[in-house]
Amino acid sequence: MHPSSSNAFCCGAGGGAWAGPYKEERNYYGRKKAESIKNSGAEVVVVGCSNCRDQILRGLKPKYNLNVEVKYIWEIIAESLIIE
Repeated sequence: MHPSSSNAFCCGAGGGAWAGPYKEERNYYGRKKAESIKNSGAEVVVVGCSNCRDQILRGLKPKYNLNVEVKYIWEIIAESLIIE
């Protein structure tokens, strides 16, 4: 995604915002992350943080009509280890 690394935008749920009654604020502050996700063309967004997962899946995805799956990095690793 662009921007990335130290220039990336927060999803809006950091600092405990996910756990509080700040839905509108979270979604507003996550708008840049939603825009980055949408512009990337990604089908899957991989996260390492439970706040990011919940925010993108339950907040940004419906609010900004993101057509993506949201997975933890451990899920991607686990799926790659399945041997048929």
